[in-house]
Amino acid sequence: MRGVIYARFSSDNQREESIDAQIRAIEEYAKRNDIKIVKQYIDRAKSATTDKRPQFQQMIKDSALGIFDVVIVHKLDRFSRDRYDSAVNKRKLRMNGVRLISVIENLDGSPESIMLESLLEGMAEYYSKNLAREVMKGMNETALKCKHTGGTPPLGYDVAFDKTYMINEKEAIVVREIFDMYVNGYSYKEIIENLNEKGYKTKLGRTFGKNSIYNILENEKYSGVYVFNKASKKDIFGRRNSHSHKENKNIIRIEGGMPAIVSKEIFQKSKAMMLSRKKAPGANKAKELYLLSGLIFCGECGRRMHGNRRTQKNKQKYSSYRCSCRMKSEKCKNKEIRKEYIEEFVLSELEKNILNDEAIPYIVKKINEYLKKQSSTNETNLNSFKEELRKVNKQIENIINAISNGFFQESFKIKMDDLEVEKANLEMRIKDIELESNDMKVDEAKVKELFTMFKTFIMEKNLPECKKFIHNYVKKVEVYRDHVEVIFNVVFEFLKDIEDLNIRVKINKIELIERYSNSFYINVD
Repeated sequence: MRGVIYARFSSDNQREESIDAQIRAIEEYAKRNDIKIVKQYIDRAKSATTDKRPQFQQMIKDSALGIFDVVIVHKLDRFSRDRYDSAVNKRKLRMNGVRLISVIENLDGSPESIMLESLLEGMAEYYSKNLAREVMKGMNETALKCKHTGGTPPLGYDVAFDKTYMINEKEAIVVREIFDMYVNGYSYKEIIENLNEKGYKTKLGRTFGKNSIYNILENEKYSGVYVFNKASKKDIFGRRNSHSHKENKNIIRIEGGMPAIVSKEIFQKSKAMMLSRKKAPGANKAKELYLLSGLIFCGECGRRMHGNRRTQKNKQKYSSYRCSCRMKSEKCKNKEIRKEYIEEFVLSELEKNILNDEAIPYIVKKINEYLKKQSSTNETNLNSFKEELRKVNKQIENIINAISNGFFQESFKIKMDDLEVEKANLEMRIKDIELESNDMKVDEAKVKELFTMFKTFIMEKNLPECKKFIHNYVKKVEVYRDHVEVIFNVVFEFLKDIEDLNIRVKINKIELIERYSNSFYINVD
């Protein structure tokens, strides 16, 4: 079997050495399981809250070439700390015939391990978001003192040794000229041409553009107001709209907290002019979110179905899933299916058959049986690693004693370095197993909390979170001419007494339309 290594470390309390430790652990696992490592993909100082990582994306792309069979990571949180990204990218790997393996979690693909994997991913995402929240607390305290919280300061300002802002007079001339030209009626284009002709540059040394001018004109700091936490959060795709802001109650604003570069009057006049020139709302509408993208297939020809949106003669918006073969030609005669009908059916069946209170005791039982089996394996590995560590420590002690007694060879240093590396690796493995044994205790309350969260997402119409859950637990949706079938990822023994439910759920198209013609969770317009 051919495998590749994926290793990553972020900037939160991790160092370059953690990459080496991950690789050593993965290579040991590969050797024990007769897996030939053919390539390594390594992202340094990259967060796992997004899949926008160069080596990660290259690995996903290379999985289609057939050069490897498995991707091995040290822990699942090295792959991703976002459940949606994790589900999407694991599906891409599966479609290319590639399996994801975690050295520490050692999941075997059983229904119980799939549910456990989902819980582990949820915990990793919680850790990441909790860390971000703690970091934000510290930044808020810094902001309340009107100090620099990180990043590049705005054009016209430098950061003093005590983290307060000070005016950079050379750059401030450019800022004042921008405001002066704008309030005197010059357009963005005219301002940009004037600045670039004079050779002025942005803070990053680039030529000016429309966005850089806009960001300066709307920045309250230039009028003497310290502002923090104004920018909106990133969306589900990891993008941030720099023109969208948080609610005022979440923004820190301190009058007089900055040395002013322009007067209040100039800034307010500029702001009023920007509002009057603003385009009519609705010019740029957000793309519609299709919950089943990547999961839904045409049952007649086997091709993918894609989201399709059009305006009918009565000016009503109509959203559907349409066979990709039908979109390109008339070979497939399978009709498109209305988006809200099929999506609500999948959500309701997921809630009814998998994420319900009756299922919780069975799910907990199966997961804990699986954990018990894993615990036995972990205990064996733990004892083995502790014995190896005892031998390594003994060898280190022998070398130290030899040197103390005046016996020294040059090879001692090389051997000592190797032993120290091996010791650090073993200590890391022991700590990981001990933490895993302590933390992974699943009870009904944890599973119930997970399911309650999902139901809340449905009621609150939180479609991005609904999509995450669907991609975790739904394997495939097939649309035929006369019926629809949903295949679940997680199936438990207690479902076997219900006909066919342990494999898939079916519904006639006519019944589907009648049942969901008054869809509650989405507005078609």
